[in-house]
Amino acid sequence: MGWFVGLVLLQVLILNNVHIGGYATPFLYIYLILKFSSNTSRNELMLWAFAVGLAVDVFSDTPGMNAASSVLLAFVRPAILPLFSLRDMVEGIEPGFRSMGTGGFFKYVAACVLVHHTALLSLEYFSFVHLGTLSLHIVSSVALTAVCLMAIEGICRRQ
Repeated sequence: MGWFVGLVLLQVLILNNVHIGGYATPFLYIYLILKFSSNTSRNELMLWAFAVGLAVDVFSDTPGMNAASSVLLAFVRPAILPLFSLRDMVEGIEPGFRSMGTGGFFKYVAACVLVHHTALLSLEYFSFVHLGTLSLHIVSSVALTAVCLMAIEGICRRQ
């Protein structure tokens, strides 16, 4: 519950106002979704994703965009996780450096962030007229968010 409140407050009070180069915005609240154990049921994961997305939506005045993107991420995460974890350690792992290795965890984070940000920013733009601008926004936000999530994982691992 502490991670839930902390990440939502961090997102709505600080990170929603960060736009590096006018394009890159970090969305760190998805760290909560990424760190659930692989034993967590898809329905439970989708409920948590909806709750965190809705909390961000309420405080950010975005009508369901974060909730929809988070639920999509929670829906596809069980299919993404086995792609980047060790073959013999798929059941019962909590994704992280220790269980997946640095490279595997980075690929997992990058894939999940790409799914989330593509959905979120496509809903935000709601048009493919400016496909170049949308693509630049997605790529820069994915890169910034992935780097920040890796930093959070590195800090948490040391404690």
